[in-house]
Amino acid sequence: MSIAACAELVRRGDPDRFLAVMAAPVAARTQLFPLFAFNLEVARAPWVTEEPLIAEMRLQWWRDVVANAASGAARAHEVAGPLHDLIRDFGLPVAVLDRLIAARRRDILRDPADGTAGLTAYLEDTGGGLLWLAARALGAPDRAESAIRSYGWATASAGYLRAVPELAARGRQPVPAEMKTADLARLGLERLAAARRARRTVPKEVFPALLPGWQAERLLHQALAGNPAPGLSEFQRRGLLLWQAFSGRW
Repeated sequence: MSIAACAELVRRGDPDRFLAVMAAPVAARTQLFPLFAFNLEVARAPWVTEEPLIAEMRLQWWRDVVANAASGAARAHEVAGPLHDLIRDFGLPVAVLDRLIAARRRDILRDPADGTAGLTAYLEDTGGGLLWLAARALGAPDRAESAIRSYGWATASAGYLRAVPELAARGRQPVPAEMKTADLARLGLERLAAARRARRTVPKEVFPALLPGWQAERLLHQALAGNPAPGLSEFQRRGLLLWQAFSGRW
């Protein structure tokens, strides 16, 4: 029931990742749904309140959940419980989970002062970290970390570029003053190319963890070409996902 609850949370709150997990083998879904449900809960914590202190408290709650899970103490929560099992059963790196949560503090700020370096680190800890955790839960070896993190960074940059109009509408400063959206898209494509050059380090069994990146390349090219709101049609989205799922190519 806990896995089903996680799947429903992802279905309602993160439909793209839900589709990606549903395109994965059934055996992989038990690991991926709790992890992506956890990511969803953390990602939306800064947005459920206008009070920065309350947002900080929500993020701290999840940091405590991760720390407690590492020490063997589980919390009775529909996402925290399955996350505890993932940490225990698959040895997920607690430091990576903690950095993912801590990075979301940036979303609380209306105008982050950390510039390009801060945004780069944010995408590394959220996107790169999340995909590495997913791959680790599916048995990825240490040698695959660099490629998977690069792919996760590229995926996160594409998602971030797609969210830029909404972030701006909410009064945020999504892209640092010294950077253009095309610059971020170019960095994303460079990370994608780096990931593919190291593809041999990633075992086939880990491939389902990479399915959430199925739209990244198209979105990044659109942003690089100057599209202020990159996006794919429903036909394109589903067609690309099916192709990636059946071909095993990323």
